[in-house]
Amino acid sequence: QVQLKESGGGLVQAGGSLRLSCAPSEPTFSNYSVTWYRQTPGAEREFVAAINWNGDRSYYEDNVKGRFTASRDYAKNTVYLQMNSLKPEDTAVYYCYFYTSGYDIWGQGTQVTVSE
Repeated sequence: QVQLKESGGGLVQAGGSLRLSCAPSEPTFSNYSVTWYRQTPGAEREFVAAINWNGDRSYYEDNVKGRFTASRDYAKNTVYLQMNSLKPEDTAVYYCYFYTSGYDIWGQGTQVTVSE
């Protein structure tokens, strides 16, 4: 079964930037929409952003609009989440996800911590 791996998380000060990456273990990304979620301890996993299969449409949760940008690089078979103007409330574990052939495919998550 295909696996997803996120990377790019870390500790950053408020106002800073990070770029998360999401890559599958197999070259199966190209025809699928990919979604980013985040989760804090004790809370439900929440939608952050999504990008459609050909990269020409993206969708964002209201609190990240104008700060986060989803993109994809087909040559590298990777989806990105550029996060700018980060706020402490963006602190969470970030997951990428896609659905294929009846399976929900999740990455293992990458921690993003934004300090005051």
